[in-house]
Amino acid sequence: MADVSLRGVKKQFGALSVIKGVDLDVKDGEFCVFVGPSGCGKSTLLRMIAGLEEISAGTLLIAGKDMTSVGPSERGVAMVFQSYALYPHMTVEENIGFGLKMTGHPKAMIAQRTATAAKMLQLEPLLQRKPGQLSGGQRQRVAIGRAIVREPEVFLFDEPLSNLDAALRVQMRTELSKLHQDLKATMIYVTHDQVEAMTMADKIVVLSAGKIEQVGSPLELYHRPNNLFVAGFIGSPKMNFLTVRVTAEAQTAKIDLPGATLVLEAGGRSVSNGQMTLGLRPEHVDAKGQGDVVIEATVKLAEYLGSETLFFVTLADGSEMAVKADGLAHEKPGDRLKLGINAKSCHLFDKDGNAVINGDLTR
Repeated sequence: MADVSLRGVKKQFGALSVIKGVDLDVKDGEFCVFVGPSGCGKSTLLRMIAGLEEISAGTLLIAGKDMTSVGPSERGVAMVFQSYALYPHMTVEENIGFGLKMTGHPKAMIAQRTATAAKMLQLEPLLQRKPGQLSGGQRQRVAIGRAIVREPEVFLFDEPLSNLDAALRVQMRTELSKLHQDLKATMIYVTHDQVEAMTMADKIVVLSAGKIEQVGSPLELYHRPNNLFVAGFIGSPKMNFLTVRVTAEAQTAKIDLPGATLVLEAGGRSVSNGQMTLGLRPEHVDAKGQGDVVIEATVKLAEYLGSETLFFVTLADGSEMAVKADGLAHEKPGDRLKLGINAKSCHLFDKDGNAVINGDLTR
């Protein structure tokens, strides 16, 4: 397997700049996920690594070798697409081994690699079926098997689960994570679903408008987002943002909330007086009123999900928040709630959207 390095990589489509200078290192054996909203450039960046899109500027290294101008077939990568792209007239066995057949590999080697991939992906009972006789999850496993038999240095996945229903997506996430552990391969995976990113990745790359906003482990991005974009994108439901007035003191920041004053430890960071943005994750707001400060809110909407209850509430100043409570919470729209806020769970962002204080309950 191999590491992947991007240095100053850009992509232009005429006058349109899609990738605006990306520097990134993906280590050997790492599961790296590109995540971001539609149109952020994540699939384009993946296709540039695969050689399906030309690199306008910059350098791509795979296993330490310059692959910037090398053809797709010579890069040592295998790509699994959103669409399964299976040959309908071929069996599962023939589909998996077709790429090796076209490159002139011996029949015995094709059979051996196909059998190994089929066993790994639990496709052995299906080898003589055709794609029309398979479920969506089975077809996607065949597409992954076709990549495995090539024994590439790097696996590339372009939103491979987006065509599957919710239950199959969860199952396939587990199977892909296990596959990564078994192969110990370098994998780069594109998704717009931050839950997929959080559950599968060793490293997450958050992209926005063709630029990297932050790179880190799932928990680093969750607990210590660099800016408002990352804070709002990582986490489900998304982080609450409240516009607040801040008074800076020696090593603290006093924050005016409706009916309470919250004090945050600055931790050596420079905090200015004035208007800023307070970030609070729904799961870090206590619906039973336990916390460093307590504020009151009115339930606007309640979603009873069994394992948890999600309240959408309005504060005294008209601000709105989402609050995640346990599944036994039974308040209805119009009811009053006392909300507890723990200072250690709060994030503070300046007027430019950059993080000044990151709350972290793990510290």
